[in-house]
Amino acid sequence: MDYPRHYNAATDFIDRNIAKGLSEKTAFIDPVRSLTYGDLGRESCRAANLMISHGLGLEDRVAMLVHDTVDFPVIFWGAIKAGIVPVALNTLLSTDQYHYILEDSRAKVLFISAALLETLKPALAKLPRLKHIFVVGGDSGDHIDFAKSLAAESDQFETVETCADETAFWLYSSGSTGMPKGVPHIHSSLMETARLFGQGVLGIQEDDMVYSAAKLFFAYGLGNGMSFPLSVGATTILFPGRPTPDAVLGLLKEHQPSIYCGVPTLYAALLAHPDCNREKTSARLRICLSAGEALPEDVGTSWRKTMGVDILDGVGSTEMLHIFLSNRPGDIVYGTSGIAVPGYDLRLVDEEGQDITEDDVGELLVRGSSAASGYWNQREKTRRTFEGEWTRTGDKYTRDSDGRYHYCGRTDDMFKVSGIWVSPFEVESALISHESVLEAAVVPFEDPDGLTKPKAFVILQEGASSDGMFEVLKDHVQTSVGKWKYPREIVFVDSLPKTATGKIQRFKLRD
Repeated sequence: MDYPRHYNAATDFIDRNIAKGLSEKTAFIDPVRSLTYGDLGRESCRAANLMISHGLGLEDRVAMLVHDTVDFPVIFWGAIKAGIVPVALNTLLSTDQYHYILEDSRAKVLFISAALLETLKPALAKLPRLKHIFVVGGDSGDHIDFAKSLAAESDQFETVETCADETAFWLYSSGSTGMPKGVPHIHSSLMETARLFGQGVLGIQEDDMVYSAAKLFFAYGLGNGMSFPLSVGATTILFPGRPTPDAVLGLLKEHQPSIYCGVPTLYAALLAHPDCNREKTSARLRICLSAGEALPEDVGTSWRKTMGVDILDGVGSTEMLHIFLSNRPGDIVYGTSGIAVPGYDLRLVDEEGQDITEDDVGELLVRGSSAASGYWNQREKTRRTFEGEWTRTGDKYTRDSDGRYHYCGRTDDMFKVSGIWVSPFEVESALISHESVLEAAVVPFEDPDGLTKPKAFVILQEGASSDGMFEVLKDHVQTSVGKWKYPREIVFVDSLPKTATGKIQRFKLRD
């Protein structure tokens, strides 16, 4: 799609809906309030005026450490209207990580949910560039009350003339192997992902209501809960709390969304809940979406049997902003990641960067219009990841004769047993397919002879016993995926280390 040189994403996502006559339609609902499209237009203008009145100007950065409430889109779009760059931060990080990100981004202003202030307090004295702190949704203490300050501003604002290729906002990568990396995205990228995947594959429409368990600070959640619904005038349910199975099922029952977006571990946890069935949840539910990690085949088929709707399993990244490889409605093969989303090109390459043949394992590269240009102040990592038009995903895949992609694991997680590549995901999927297993993670370890073998960490279903389970699961994996792939050791655990976005941190298990 061609964008004019002068283009501001807020015009496309907010003003266009108001011009279509949707001013009175609900755009966002949280547990306390709701915003119509008209409200969003006015309140985002107030937010733009608020930032300018506190000394912010074109291309300045504002950090957003804000829970998923209606305040998030008000601040986010207010900044974009003013040509100011919002930096959406993960709400589940540590004090040291926040200090690093705020220093790294050089944000001059911070919007922060009151409940998160305590975590940040130890770092505030070490952030000299931070000039103002607005507290959202609670006691502001010595800082500025966001709601009161916002109400004092005018609801009229002339959107700043920005360029389509100009940086609009930042996200930070999940940082599963180190400190998070800043990923700037341009104004046109939001509509590109909405057009290519949200409309082209997911098929989102104006009468849809969406609930995404993945939060707005996450690239996956930002598309699900912000750009996709706003691109067509749909409605989003926002929930600031943890998406526990009880909370998710309660939201599905209360609001009856037509689209639900989750991650594989949460789908597995929901299936283990006694109230997980269509009659007790959303009768309007027409499609579900999964990303973050590959969806095990058994979880997908169990969900379809239990809930009566399919899960579209897709692959995306912070660097590409959303999903570029996916199954699609009416063309779902569980256990695969599907095919390229129209508008994106994919390659599989070997360790020398050469294209590989069918069924061989290779690293996935992607090319598309929503790609970031690089990482902020990370030249070497940028050069290793962004190669001209192509972006390295760090994921290993095979491609079958039908052109479907099969996930093998992260490049750093793959290992060889007896000279043959072993996919941790394949072994994990085999383990999860056993009725006694809830979750599993597989990593390499050296046996007494110094040979590399698979080792599994397993969470059992409630009520299942670990007695004798090693032999049972060993035989189950051998039968399912191959004699040499079975875990030589199994550790039964109560939890697995994960990022805030639900990805298993296998490097912690290797250590």
